Amino acid sequence: MGCRAVFFDIDGVLTVSWRALPGAAEAVRQLRDAGLAVAFLTNTTSRTRAAIGAALRAEGIGAGDDEIITAPVIGAAYLRRQHPGARVHLLNSGDITADLVGVTVAGPDERPDVVILGGAGPEFTHEALTSVFRHLLDGAALVGLHRNHYWATDDGLTLDTGAYLAGLEQAAGVRVSVVGKPAPEFFRAALDLVGVEAAEALMIGDDVTSDVLAAQAMGLTGVLVRTGKFREETLAAADGTPDHVIDSVADLPALLALAP
Repeated sequence: MGCRAVFFDIDGVLTVSWRALPGAAEAVRQLRDAGLAVAFLTNTTSRTRAAIGAALRAEGIGAGDDEIITAPVIGAAYLRRQHPGARVHLLNSGDITADLVGVTVAGPDERPDVVILGGAGPEFTHEALTSVFRHLLDGAALVGLHRNHYWATDDGLTLDTGAYLAGLEQAAGVRVSVVGKPAPEFFRAALDLVGVEAAEALMIGDDVTSDVLAAQAMGLTGVLVRTGKFREETLAAADGTPDHVIDSVADLPALLALAP
């Protein structure tokens, strides 16, 4: 396969509700032992990069904080580049301000230049979404840290931000700029981090569109796992075909012929 680096989605691939899936820690270890570079690409917006790293290590998954690329980190870079000095209204479930370097959060009485939607949760009330809608009508730009429609938890599939973004776009007559996966910049950041070409990297995820087909469009090899949010009907309806489909991340070393 000519693989020099492996990029992992986290939620649904390595963990569910931050508990390691069977074989996840061992798979990451085997890849490292084989000399492959590893990075973790996640649209998770409920925790900072440091908190994500700590959660993975607590489950026995070897991950350095500097190997983790998150949607908030990519989003902050996007805002610094496209909206320098902008006042930002953030609606997100979880405190991610530590990763929003160089971003100015607007005060409660300030009119924001940009509205950012992160991961959905209890904070996404009717009142909060109406406030976002009114900011958009007043001319604020709309940025989504991702456009996932749902994710997997111990309790089952849970509605996510993509559903709200679609409604806000239609109601306010705006278009969202999405910076998390499947944005090409996300995968470019990972390639730059480990110093390999796209043809030398593999992306493994449970979202056929945002993880796998988006990576393949960038020239990476895509691997879809049948864990997390995976659904057979979603795969059948997808606009493309993954390079590989495996039952779980535990099968990845065998796919790469690294299994003992």
